Amino acid sequence: MTITTATAPPVPGPVAAPLERLRAGREFGPNVYSTIDVLWVLYDRVLRITPQTVADPERDRFLLSKGHAVAGYYAVLAAKGFVPADWLDDQGGPDSRLGDHPDRLLVPGVEIGSGSLGHGLGLGVGTALGLRAQGRTDPRVYVLLGDAELDEGSNHEAIAYAGATGLAGLTAIVVDNRSASHGWPGGVAGRFTVNGWSAATVDGRDHDALHAALTGHEEHRPHVVVAVVENGE
Repeated sequence: MTITTATAPPVPGPVAAPLERLRAGREFGPNVYSTIDVLWVLYDRVLRITPQTVADPERDRFLLSKGHAVAGYYAVLAAKGFVPADWLDDQGGPDSRLGDHPDRLLVPGVEIGSGSLGHGLGLGVGTALGLRAQGRTDPRVYVLLGDAELDEGSNHEAIAYAGATGLAGLTAIVVDNRSASHGWPGGVAGRFTVNGWSAATVDGRDHDALHAALTGHEEHRPHVVVAVVENGE
């Protein structure tokens, strides 16, 4: 099953029904549709976390910095059994656990409460540092950002620090739908590689390419995956 409308690209099959249940007559914008393939590949093929291991200290961590894209995130969490499907019927309602940004205290499997753009990568750096300080080398931290977030100066500090300290347990995923105000000479990946990160730039709709890039990190430095989608998606 896919959702195909004039404004929405196809959605991964298992996510289509939960997303349609969330949508309930509303229209979602590019912020949602541009991220959903990355989210699905992460939860279906990459992240070492299940509904039964959300408190396991050896789990992988996923941080959604692009919190306004939360509808796709909730749909994936429901498809994977982290949240009951009936929670989707009242997303954003006064009694709902599913707000317009995710809340780690209310939604199983959510690692951070997001808000202003630009917070997530710094939190991911701190999380990866904490794991390293505990001697936990198996868990990996993945942070999903939008390209426009890179206009925030806090991200430059996080990128520079992670590269300088060889924070090998960290992967950033930047969904590039050409929405940044300023951009970066030579492309988004260059903003990271100049600070010592490894990088891969792939089609943000190609699940096999995303999987290869997300699992293609090196063992001595942080990694970024730039997932390029068409403008307007």
